[in-house]
Order: sequence, then structure tokens, then C-alpha cells
Amino acid sequence: MAKQERAIRTRHSILLAAAKIFEARGYQSATINEILAEAGVTKGALYFHFPSKEHLAQGVLSAQDQSLPVPERPAKIQQFVDTVLLHAYRLQTDPMVRAGVRLSLDQQAQGLDRSGPFLRWGEIVRELLEKAEAQGELLPHVKTGETADVTVGGFAGVQAMSQAICDYQDLLARTSALLRHLLPSVALSSVLTSVDLTPNRGRIVFDEQGGLLADQRQAVSVEG
Repeated sequence: MAKQERAIRTRHSILLAAAKIFEARGYQSATINEILAEAGVTKGALYFHFPSKEHLAQGVLSAQDQSLPVPERPAKIQQFVDTVLLHAYRLQTDPMVRAGVRLSLDQQAQGLDRSGPFLRWGEIVRELLEKAEAQGELLPHVKTGETADVTVGGFAGVQAMSQAICDYQDLLARTSALLRHLLPSVALSSVLTSVDLTPNRGRIVFDEQGGLLADQRQAVSVEG
């Protein structure tokens, strides 16, 4: 077990180092040697977990999704909002998410399949919209797949704009504005009256997730 835990820690350390280098340098300019120096591991240890720079980048792209899901909400439009604003908050605060977004938007990343995050986000948003539709929260003309694509594309554009202008400092406000403009054409006005779209919502959901994680750890400790 100790050996397995050590391997998990090593893998995570390598991913964190790769995330830092990819965010700072971009995929094309980043080198394995830079990542090795940042991680403080041997080349053998790195290649044991990640056979190539592409595998490292895919690991970072996947790692940004490794978090607790947003808790279930009675109103699925609120859960949709919480999911988007939480990701915006994590982008401001989590280096792994920042690097994953940098990679997914990096048009110079030749040979790297950047479709994964867009496809995963499209699926997450579509499923939430389908649940909202089943509960009668959406306007009758809404096509959930189309709206999911528009949401993901709009969110990607807002991220790129915020990064270029102020290194994500205004991302929560911009994301909140995007949702305030988008949702009146998607959800019933009677639903939106009770939905929290404020920029601070991402932090609230993040703190809520932290409480849930602490409860889970405590439950595991008691059972053990």
C-alpha cells in the first residue's frame, strides 16, 4: 500500500509540474527537461507514468475534471449555473485547471488532441439541461444539445478574453454576465427569479464542496 501511495504522489507531483510549465510556456515550447526539473524526479519515474509529452498534456487535461461534482439542486438550472461558476472559480484558484484550459485553447499545440475538455463539458451541460427540461424549467423551443454547444463555446470565449485582459481576475464577473445574457432565452422566467447568478456563487459552491469532502473523510475514518 505504501508503494502504491508513493506512486500516486509521484504521479500527482509530475502532473503539477507539467501544469506549471504548460501554463507558462504553452504546449509547443514546453520541454520534458523543464518538467523534470520542476518535478524533481528522475526521467525513469516520469516515463513510467507518462511515456511522452503528449501523454503528460492529456493527463493535465483530464486532471482538471477530478473534483467533487456539484451537489444536486432541486432546480436543475441552478445546478447548471453552479457547475459553470464553480469551474470559473477553480480556474482562478487551481493551477491544474488553469493549465488544462491553457492547453485546450492552445491553437499552437500541434499533434495534441484538444477536443476532450470541450466534449466532456458539452456532455455535462447537455445532461443538466435535459434534467431541467424534464422538470419543466426550459422554454419550449430549446434544443439541449445546441444550447450546450453555445454555452461551452461562449464560456471558452469568456475565458480567453479574461485571460488576455487581466489574467482571469474578472472571470467570475464575466461568466456571471454570460449566464445572465444566455439564460433568459433558455429557462422560464419563473425559474430564473430564484436562481443565484452572482459572481460569488462559484466560491460558495467551492466551500460547500470542501465541507462535503471533510464529511466524507470523517465517515471513512469512523468506518476504519
